[in-house]
Amino acid sequence: MFRSTALALLATALPALAQEVNVYSHRQPELIQPLVDAFTAETGIKVNVAFVDKGMAERLVAEGDRSPADLVLTVDIARLAQIVEAGVTEAVQSDVLEANIPATLRDDGDHWFGLTTRARIVYASKDRVEDGEVTSYEDLADPKWKGRICTRSGTNDYNVALTAAVIAHHGEEGAMAWLEGLKANLARKPEGGDRDQVKAIAAGECDIAIGNTYYIGQMLGDPEQKPAAEAVRIVFPTFEGDGTHVNISGVAMTKSAPNRENALIFMEWLSGDAAQKIYAETNFEYPVKPGVETSPLVASWGAFTPDSKGLSELAALRATALKLVETVDFDG
Repeated sequence: MFRSTALALLATALPALAQEVNVYSHRQPELIQPLVDAFTAETGIKVNVAFVDKGMAERLVAEGDRSPADLVLTVDIARLAQIVEAGVTEAVQSDVLEANIPATLRDDGDHWFGLTTRARIVYASKDRVEDGEVTSYEDLADPKWKGRICTRSGTNDYNVALTAAVIAHHGEEGAMAWLEGLKANLARKPEGGDRDQVKAIAAGECDIAIGNTYYIGQMLGDPEQKPAAEAVRIVFPTFEGDGTHVNISGVAMTKSAPNRENALIFMEWLSGDAAQKIYAETNFEYPVKPGVETSPLVASWGAFTPDSKGLSELAALRATALKLVETVDFDG
């Protein structure tokens, strides 16, 4: 386990360190660059980012102790769990990270840490879906929605995480029934990404869809996609007796990290006020650090109560969730 109070040591330790940190990122470069620029301006540490769209765990395993990567940035708890399970990460203990990140949004074994949250919600047609017509995730399996729902692949990491949450609340049999009901209600075979579901609603192909909150913010900032985004409203469904499912973007330190001290400095900085504000205002995500406000646009969508199930519990159910998705042939 790597243990340090990196920011506190910055002034004295930095002169002896290589002035860089290397990051493998699942996140698009344009989403990371504002953070990188601000961090380097504040600390003088250069951040080298390699965008790795697929096979990150396999790449780290293949590189072994020779890997140049210090940190991994990912967009989903499933991917974080996969990397940890591959045995290529290192536990990190930091008072700063523990203070800034709620326990439900970090690994029980200190291998991964959530940096932002996003809710997995319902996009609903403003014209064809009334307020209060859909209120829970359980509602999505109700036959009243037959032929009215769109979603991306059931094997997509975001949907696997949602299915894991259904298992956590209703058990495997309940989750199987839910998947079968949801599949029966689809207007078309699962395809595309979350933005494509918004476009399908605007085109009249379906009335509601499952997606992440921040895509609406991104679409509203794109003149070509803005009309589609304006055709839907965000609904925060809940699990019966609980809250709204959330997922994270997160960070983990590699076991082979050549710049551990600088890597921890960057991890702690990403959980702090400056970075959390950039995440909120640039990426339309929810900060993990208590007290940091969301952007005005995100705030306009309304408040919600997060589901009480911890992400470590959902990560442990990932394989079971994927098995159920494949068993019902959700994408077939």
